[in-house]
Amino acid sequence: MSQHFSHDILVIGSGAAGLSLALRLDPAIRVAVIAKSSLSEGSTRYAQGGISAVLDPGDSVESHIIDTLDAGAGLCKPEVVRFTTEHGADQIHWLQSLGMQFTVREGHDDECHLTREGGHSHRRVAHATDATGRALEDTLIRAVRQRPNIEVFENHIAVDLITAAKLGQRPQRALGAYVLDRDSDRVQAFHARNVVLATGGASKVYLYTSNPDVSTGDGIAMAWRAGCRTANMEFIQFHPTCLYHPQAKSFLISEALRGEGAKLLLPDGSRFMDRFDRRGELAPRDIVARAIDHEMKRLGADCLYLDISFKPADFVRERFPNIYRRCLDFGFDMTREPLPIVPAAHYTCGGVMTDLHGRTDLAGLYAIGETACTGLHGANRLASNSLLECLVFGEAAAADINRHWREQAIPERLPAWDESRVSDSDEQIVVAHNWDELRRFMWDYVGIVRTGKRLQRAQRRIDLLTLEIEEYYSNFSITNDLIELRNLVQAAELIVRSALQRTESRGLHYTLDFPHTDDTRPPQDTILTPTNYSPRPKAGKRLMQP
Repeated sequence: MSQHFSHDILVIGSGAAGLSLALRLDPAIRVAVIAKSSLSEGSTRYAQGGISAVLDPGDSVESHIIDTLDAGAGLCKPEVVRFTTEHGADQIHWLQSLGMQFTVREGHDDECHLTREGGHSHRRVAHATDATGRALEDTLIRAVRQRPNIEVFENHIAVDLITAAKLGQRPQRALGAYVLDRDSDRVQAFHARNVVLATGGASKVYLYTSNPDVSTGDGIAMAWRAGCRTANMEFIQFHPTCLYHPQAKSFLISEALRGEGAKLLLPDGSRFMDRFDRRGELAPRDIVARAIDHEMKRLGADCLYLDISFKPADFVRERFPNIYRRCLDFGFDMTREPLPIVPAAHYTCGGVMTDLHGRTDLAGLYAIGETACTGLHGANRLASNSLLECLVFGEAAAADINRHWREQAIPERLPAWDESRVSDSDEQIVVAHNWDELRRFMWDYVGIVRTGKRLQRAQRRIDLLTLEIEEYYSNFSITNDLIELRNLVQAAELIVRSALQRTESRGLHYTLDFPHTDDTRPPQDTILTPTNYSPRPKAGKRLMQP
């Protein structure tokens, strides 16, 4: 028997964006937080570098703005960049008030130690050794557990948004979501005054990624199906340095190593980055990743190398204790030898279009964090601006909700999820095969370097997979893997179609067909609108098709 849950605010996602928003809501607001796995599992926990913020007297907001705009290759929205960077220091102080322990300067316990990463002109990255994401997530979880107005639902995955239009009602707005309880395999209806999407990005659409398994583009796909526009989905950031080892699952080697002087090397031990950019190893990520990809293909090499072994061993172990121990687990001592590295899909710069309050095209629906496209990152995200964006827009959306939440009544009881005309599948191999095929051709055809022919090949395969997955979805009981696959193929479609529309190379989108940036006209966002787009396949036997 399915259950119904009623809250004022439904937050889908439990990373830095979702939890910081929940904590900033009025304590009178009843909040439900949906966590796909455990509350702590998500991309936030694996962030190593830190949070960029202007804290040094020698630094300035103007300098942070310039660095962000430069990395974004002409597509950042200046007003969003200013809004975000101006609120950076406040986020650090708020986290400290919650008890988060940042690494401090030696002899200055009241000052954060700041590091420098690629694309930054100053040291402005506050960190907790080399495990900032874990310290941040643990801090937010402790605070959430102490808030009686926040109810947490772990091991739950959202299936789709419930909207007024899908129920034949007006005016159009978000009413809640259908959510699969992964422990009981039952779909439950959650209704709320407002819904917040904070599900992270879609990097799991690629075969090799630094992201955890939960990064399957759920929020982006659900918002698209609900009628929201997406922007700039072609800009997928590949982190330049992930550990190359068959069991490492693309373990990320923080950009902070290069900030502390680590050098990128070819297999013969020679440096190469100075041939690609005057900033060398501290160039923005798109340039570094493309340079590594170029050299690997030129040499036919399986990997390149990152070397910090020339630094004192005690410094390396103290500054990067977690990375040091993790690499030792795989047989590499970074104090004595270079680390083998390859690029891997890391961050989704595009997403659901929002305003400065996190509001989407659909009334009552907010999107924050990596799910959203705010205009901060443009065509390439500046290092350590991601956690900053989560916190700033978590606060901004919470403030907007606090002002208006009472204006919308809680929806009446929503229709239960109906599976009376579907059956259990005895062919789960179909889902597994489609999942593997999607991620492989996205890596092969829609990676760091693209061509129109490769993109068209990917599009044809996506079209076939979409039909197959929708037919499967319509006729069989849903599972966690099927939900994620359905969302991934939708995210893949948005990435490929956006890439096909951009007839230039800019930022993270590099195509051999148009290798130069088009400077003959002002830079344009790639905006896709569902109503003017290819129609989705119709449902099969399922009565309540969200």
